[in-house]
Amino acid sequence: MNWIVLIIAGLFEVSFAFCLGKAKEATGTTANYWYFGFLVCLAVSMWLLVKATQTLPIGTAYAVWTGIGAVGTVLIGIFVFKEPANFWRIFFITTLIASIVGLKVVSQY
Repeated sequence: MNWIVLIIAGLFEVSFAFCLGKAKEATGTTANYWYFGFLVCLAVSMWLLVKATQTLPIGTAYAVWTGIGAVGTVLIGIFVFKEPANFWRIFFITTLIASIVGLKVVSQY
């Protein structure tokens, strides 16, 4: 169950990065709404991370959380914000995913 909480926390990390990207593109009141979404997603992500680390090792949980955030943010950048998707970006994202899965596999929890 705590792994599910950690995955959801990572997805909220991706969400706050997405909101930050959208706020950068927006102006006026619309930007403020995106910044508010950023703050809400940030708070939820941190709260869920705290909950997950109550039973999971902090090193593993934090690495998985940031890894989910990094992979998700790069994918959002590619698919939503039209950032380049060259071979090396895809290669290193793939190795990061393999590392996250590896941490889960070797974890005793």
